Amino acid sequence: MAKVVLSAFPMIDPETYREVLDEAVDEPVEIEVAQLGSTERLIEAAAGADAVVTDIDTPVTDEALGRLDLRAVVRAAVGVDNVDVGAAAERGVTVTRAPDYCTDEVAIHSVSLLLACLRSLKAYDDHVVDDGWSWEVGRPIRRVSASTVGFVSFGPIARRAAEQIAGFDADLVAYDPFVEADEMAEYGVEKADFDELFDRADHVGVYAPLTDATRGMVDADALARLDESSVVVNVSRGPVVDADALLDALESETIKGAGLDVLAEEPPEDDPLVDRDDTIVTPHAAWYSEAARDDLNRSGAVDVAAVLNGETPDGRVDPDADWL
Repeated sequence: MAKVVLSAFPMIDPETYREVLDEAVDEPVEIEVAQLGSTERLIEAAAGADAVVTDIDTPVTDEALGRLDLRAVVRAAVGVDNVDVGAAAERGVTVTRAPDYCTDEVAIHSVSLLLACLRSLKAYDDHVVDDGWSWEVGRPIRRVSASTVGFVSFGPIARRAAEQIAGFDADLVAYDPFVEADEMAEYGVEKADFDELFDRADHVGVYAPLTDATRGMVDADALARLDESSVVVNVSRGPVVDADALLDALESETIKGAGLDVLAEEPPEDDPLVDRDDTIVTPHAAWYSEAARDDLNRSGAVDVAAVLNGETPDGRVDPDADWL
């Protein structure tokens, strides 16, 4: 009998895993749901398991992998920054993710954050609630069609966002060392190096995965290249943006605002970025729709089934991928 441990995380639906695994795997599969959240809990809960479906809060470390006898680690997300993919490969453990389950949702969310910040919707709403009625509280607002929007990383989500923003007639530039200029051009986007992007962009969306190379890459120097009407949106991972530098830029009013779906610590504890008039913060919810949640669970369950059946899962993470 195979054993699969699922994190007791709201994104993960045991019923979907049971439905798929009962149908797709020949041998009986025991499913356990456990509260993870730490390496120690993972090691305890996944003892004797063939596969574990993990959440964002659980570090899957070399130590954990060495003390378990897993065949697969399924990351219920796009990113795998909490999984030691190299250590898993060395131990013959397949790591999978769901790269496409929420592309539309995150793209739409990022554009929504950009437009809400750019159009000062939070400031206007708060002003009207307080019995105000002045357009000036939203200043400065730049016309979208007269703006340049920059993308830090240009994967599937950023590409979908570019298609949506293109409808507003903004100029588009992107930084991504792994994407060629002609591929960006297919989306009406011009390739730029990192500093050039921040020099040219009026507003910046951050879509980069969290790696050693991207941690803190949007720093004080980058933010200083923007101006007082600029908006920064982050829908990737909180630590890709230097939180202290972003706070300094907001407090000094060298940028207009920020739309954040991710923070350095989640959920936040006394994060000064949260309770500000010039920020809109959502609770790492950009991925969410009912359809996306169903896709996430079905793709994860299909990947588990493939590993248990001795097959290569569709969501397998290549440990030699350039972006890791």
